[in-house]
Amino acid sequence: MFHVASEDEIRAGRTTDVYFARAMEILRAEGRDPEVAAEVMVHGPPGDWPWGVLAGVEEVARLVEGVEVDVESLPEGSVFYGGEPVLVVRGRYASFGVLETALLGLLCQATGVATKALRLRLCAGDRRLLSFGARRVHPAISPMVERASFLGGCDGVSVIRGAELIGEVPSGTMPHALVLILGDTTQAALAFDRTIDPSVPRVVLVDTFTDERFETLKVAEAMGGKLQGVRLDTPGSRRGDIRAILEEIRWELDLRGFGDVRLMVSGGLDEAEVVRLRDAADGFGVGTCLASAPVVDFSLDLVEVDGRPLAKRGKCSGAKALVRCRQCGRRRVVRAARAAGACECGGQREALRVPLVSKGAVVGNLPRASEIRDHVQREAGRERLSAGPGEGRGG
Repeated sequence: MFHVASEDEIRAGRTTDVYFARAMEILRAEGRDPEVAAEVMVHGPPGDWPWGVLAGVEEVARLVEGVEVDVESLPEGSVFYGGEPVLVVRGRYASFGVLETALLGLLCQATGVATKALRLRLCAGDRRLLSFGARRVHPAISPMVERASFLGGCDGVSVIRGAELIGEVPSGTMPHALVLILGDTTQAALAFDRTIDPSVPRVVLVDTFTDERFETLKVAEAMGGKLQGVRLDTPGSRRGDIRAILEEIRWELDLRGFGDVRLMVSGGLDEAEVVRLRDAADGFGVGTCLASAPVVDFSLDLVEVDGRPLAKRGKCSGAKALVRCRQCGRRRVVRAARAAGACECGGQREALRVPLVSKGAVVGNLPRASEIRDHVQREAGRERLSAGPGEGRGG
């Protein structure tokens, strides 16, 4: 058996930290099961990231479906900042206490991946961005990683099940193994062209045997107008100045009438490398830095017990609303009773969290992955987000 929990085990609380199970045992013995409100928030996204992209909301809805709780959440794909309660659960503590570990796990990792994907999207500009990170994670969660990568801004994903999950066609052409077995890059390219459906882009890996420039030119001449792109996945130990290699290949292709052939780069890329190469490359395949994105350290804390504002040290007690001014975009965390009303600029405030689950029934909109991805891009524009040196929060 693989070392994974089943969906039934997760929903039954078998993946919880044991102290939650012990707390339940004590509360049952004491005859206590209060109505509580618990909020999910983070003091700050990881490292020096000033903002995050919320992901995992649909799985949270499925986790508590059928459980007698109400859940209010930012829509999946929403931008958030430290100190903002992104999700609130209300109900009797015994109904959801043992699900805290799973709920946080669903949000923390997916949010980290989606946030990293948007940062890479902002770094890449209009260049094509593909998720190649599945081989860096346990295969049981690779569809989640692919989905979160797509939501954050990747144009495509490579894993078959991940692509099915988001309703897209998987991206990818050939591995080095194919070239090695057939013994020649050009022969592998021609075999690919003879065999694979014409709808799949003809993008050839050109770094297996010899200099990338010469392999590219040989393939371009052999395939003629069918070649749509080449991919350089040269390991760092042999890469040299990858930007100079790209510029050289571009020059030689243009000189010979292959100006439409795109140049794709993969292999150990991160934000800084994407920024450095984005005006020399047409696209990027990014793997490890997506799959190993820092998790967002959300916590879930009680803020009300039986209607009484109550929270642990370091937390503000009582129900809160997260609002944004429709006019100036200023965001505020306010007492729930003050959610309505005008902003300091005179504009009208809007509540950012929306109902997700009511008494165990999913009532919130669970949009398609492509719709969430569009929402992320709108949020990035609205909040005037940037990635890299000098980035700051918008709004």
